[in-house]
Amino acid sequence: MSAENEFGSDFITITDEDGQDYELEHLDTFEMDGEIYMAFLPADMDEDDPDYGFVILKTQQEDGEEFLVTPADDEEAQRAYEFFVTRILDDEDEE
Repeated sequence: MSAENEFGSDFITITDEDGQDYELEHLDTFEMDGEIYMAFLPADMDEDDPDYGFVILKTQQEDGEEFLVTPADDEEAQRAYEFFVTRILDDEDEE
């Protein structure tokens, strides 16, 4: 996966452990600490919803298939979020 994807180019649908489907807009793919992460925004949620915000998922390989999983803990999730936001701000500064 390339970290040079254009913003807003892809949509995916994920299903949570309760069977609820969510449509997400892919914003960016990035590597941090040797792991690949993907950043999304909810595509089917109102921006005024209190739960609206970035979704950061980590890619994981299992039996030759790639899955998206939540980061292992809050600390990893926070580091990935901060890394992503810094990337976005750095990209904006370069423009």
